[in-house]
Amino acid sequence: MIREIVVYPDKRLKLISKEVCSFDDTLHELLDDMYDTMRSKNGVGLAAIQVGVDLRALIINIPLEDKEGDSYGEEHDANDQPKENTLEMINPMILEKDGSEKFQEGCLSIPGVYEDVERAKHVKVEYFDRYGEKQIIEDDGFLAIAIQHEMDHLDGKVFIEKLSFLKRKKFEKEWAKRLKA
Repeated sequence: MIREIVVYPDKRLKLISKEVCSFDDTLHELLDDMYDTMRSKNGVGLAAIQVGVDLRALIINIPLEDKEGDSYGEEHDANDQPKENTLEMINPMILEKDGSEKFQEGCLSIPGVYEDVERAKHVKVEYFDRYGEKQIIEDDGFLAIAIQHEMDHLDGKVFIEKLSFLKRKKFEKEWAKRLKA
């Protein structure tokens, strides 16, 4: 089922998500709905809070034809993202991160806005899958950026908060105009 995406500046995006304690059918339905919702908007990642559920759950599905120079959050063809390739991360926790890389990011909660954001180049993350099995993943590419972007949502942050003061002010002014239109 496709759910409504929470759009900035909705206060729910500021919530710190709660730990998932039950790996049950309700969680599985949420993850499935998140996938349907993400794909309906041609996204590559979605945190539960973006559909109004304050649980520490996120999904990422990097397109098969990940092209160098793509923006995180850029639209992609659904055929490039089969459901079985979806990474479902419950209660993720960064174990290690290092390096630095700038990457252009976008967000389904801030549609149509893309900005360069600096993040760690390499991450190692521990998380649970939908069945409560502990997993560890490590990456130093597009996936590392996507994980950090989505994990920020779990802590009540959106990518524009990482912009310089001037860029942030410019964004806020343009976004307010756009919302009034």
